[in-house]
Formats: sequence, C-alpha cells, structure tokens
Amino acid sequence: MAAIVLESKAYRRIVNAWCLYDWANSAFATTVMAALLPPYFSNVAAAGLPGAQATSYWGYGVSLSMVLVAVMGPILGAIADYAGGKKRFLGGFLVVALVFTGMLFFVGEGDWVAALVFYILASIGNGGANVFYDSLLPHVARPEEIDQVSARGYAMGYLGGGLLLAVNLAWYLMPERFGFADGSQAVRASFLSVAVWWALFSIPLFRRVPEPPATATGPRVNPMRAGFSRLRETFHRMQHYKELWKFLVAFWLYADGIGTIIKMATIYGAEIGIGTADLAGALLLTQFVGIPLTLVFGRLARRTGAKRAIYLALGVYTLISILGFFMTQPWHFWVLAGMVGLVQGGSQSLSRSLFGAMTPKARSAEFYGFFDISSKFAGIAGPLLFGLTASLTGSGRWSIVSLIVFFVAGALLLSRVNEQEGMAIARAENLM
Repeated sequence: MAAIVLESKAYRRIVNAWCLYDWANSAFATTVMAALLPPYFSNVAAAGLPGAQATSYWGYGVSLSMVLVAVMGPILGAIADYAGGKKRFLGGFLVVALVFTGMLFFVGEGDWVAALVFYILASIGNGGANVFYDSLLPHVARPEEIDQVSARGYAMGYLGGGLLLAVNLAWYLMPERFGFADGSQAVRASFLSVAVWWALFSIPLFRRVPEPPATATGPRVNPMRAGFSRLRETFHRMQHYKELWKFLVAFWLYADGIGTIIKMATIYGAEIGIGTADLAGALLLTQFVGIPLTLVFGRLARRTGAKRAIYLALGVYTLISILGFFMTQPWHFWVLAGMVGLVQGGSQSLSRSLFGAMTPKARSAEFYGFFDISSKFAGIAGPLLFGLTASLTGSGRWSIVSLIVFFVAGALLLSRVNEQEGMAIARAENLM
C-alpha cells in the first residue's frame, strides 16, 4: 500500500510539473500575442502606417512565423523520438522564445519592422517548444486521465496567463504608481516580465518530468538521417493511421478559426476604435472564465466523449463570428471575450488529448509535430485571409464572418473520425 501511495505522489508531481509549463508559457499568449502587443503594434510601433495597413502587416507576420514552425516541427520531432531529447529540444526553442520576447522591450514608436522580427522569432521559439511539450503528454498522463490532464494544463495556463496579464494591465492603467513614465513604457516592461515569468515557471518541468526513452534500436545512425527516414516511413504508412490523419485535417480546419480569433481579435478591436484598456481587460475576463470552464469540458468529455464536447465549442465559435461582424462598442468586445472564455480552453485541450490518445508513444514527438503543423497552418491561412480581406475591403468585419466556414467544415470532417479505431491502433503499437 505504501508503494502505491508513493507511486501516486510521484505521478502527481510529474503531472503538476508538466501542467505548470502551461502556466508559464501562457503569459506569452495572453500578454504578448493577444492583449498588449497587437494594439501596441497598431498604435505605437506602426503609428505611421496608413489605414488598415498595420492590421495587414501583423497578419502577414503571424502567418510567416507559423510557416517556419510548421516546416520544422515534424522533422525535429522525428529526430527527438529516435535519439531522445524531447526536453533538450524544448529547452533550445524556449531560449529563443525568451530572448526575443525580452527584446520587445526595446521596440518604440515607428519600430514596426523590429517589432515584427522580434515577434516572429519569439513565436518560432514558442511554437517549437510547444511541439515537444505537447509530445510529453502521452508519456506523462495515464491513458484514462489524458483528457483531464490536458484540460488541467490549459486551466493552469488560463490562471497563470491571467494573473500576469492582470499585473501588466495594472501597470498600463496606473503607470506612475508603479514607477513607469507612461503607459507605453509599462507595456514594454510587460513584455520583459513575460520572459522572466516564462523562464521561472518552466524550471519544474525540466527538473521533475522524466525524459522519455529514445526509440532507436540496433546500430546507431545519424539522428538527422534517422529522423527523415522515420518521416518517410510515416508517410508510407498513412493508411495505417487513417483516423489520426482524418482528425488532423478536421483539426486544421476548425483550429484555423480558433487561432485567428485568438491572434487577430485585439488588433481588429483597435482598428474599430476600442481602447487598449478595454481590449486587455476583456481578454483578462477570457482567462478567468476559461479556468473553470476548461475543467468542466474535461469532465464533460468523460461523460459524452471528446468529439461531442468539441462540437459544442465549435457551435459557440460560429455564433461569436456572426456577432463579431456587428461589434461597435467596447461592451460588445467584453461579451464576445466572455463567450470565447467559455469554449477556448475546452476545445484546445480536448483536441490535444484526443490526438494524444490516438498517438503511439514511440512516435509522440513526430506526430505532435504534425499536430503542430495543423495548428500552425491554421495560424497561416486564417490570419492571411484576415489580412487580405482587410486590405481588399478596408475593414476587418468581413474577415470575422469568413471564419464560420472553418468551424462548420471542421465539425463535418470531425464527425467522420472513428476515434475508437485510432485509439486501438495506438494501444497495439504501444504494446509492441
């Protein structure tokens, strides 16, 4: 009995350390990616650009960063699976993310090129690190708890990102009280605080989460060559992982809409005249609404299955896209932000865990590289469409409405995924 208790405590420590990385890196998603950098870019860094040009450039920059991560992810994942070192790869990308997030502190008025370059490089570091972080999930969580562990990670992310965003928002609203010259300096200091927060709370993962063993057997070969060989084998065996690939296509479609709403909402709000305080405050509401609702989605998946819970989330996102077209007042943005908080964490966490349940552990980093491709290509097409539509129409309103097609098409394709068959294949390979 004592051995069982000790094993349970060790398991919980590992799970908690893994979840704490969500707490750490969500500060980048909230303060930098969503709340403060887009309006800072529009109003300060790109202040000299005319009309909707700042919105367009931002969309193009986001798309470029997603392309680069998408190309690298599966290759690096296959190498990490073969040679080991998921945590080492995670750490390398994390350093890149931390350095260039901190560099955003030096972006001032008119420095829109530097802002885009630093953001793109920080996003590459963040996206690359997430490939290897997510790939640890099937190794960390017990099969029967994978939905709940993934949801707990997202809930921790909402709490951690929300707490730092609350501090950063207080800095922006009352800069003199905190020793800043003005709101602009407070925003730049917020970017630096994200880098420090991220580094500090990433430490438990590197200390407590064990490195999964390498899958290499027999004579050792060059890891790069072995990584490409594994990718070729995966493509040759696509039919064997049919349900997994069907899910990836469905995820690519609906994640396109979700990712675009996350990345483009505040710059769209800034374009139609909503102030930075309202934009950041509403996103703070999203964070704290998301904490309990993400856990609720984890429990809902246990009762109804992950797919049905995802359908519910996509229905709410469709409604958000329709209502976003009519948004004119700050309180409209607050309402829509609250609605996003209802479903954002649940849809993302259950997508991650459903994919993990259909992934063989020996190929977890490689397959999560493909998962990341789906999310990053979602981050390419959506913002690119958003930017092009803004350029053509002079407004982001029609861009918001266009996202409906991603949610509807994604849900239709998801309905064709036989997740039980995909899980059975993964279990069979895990026993080999």
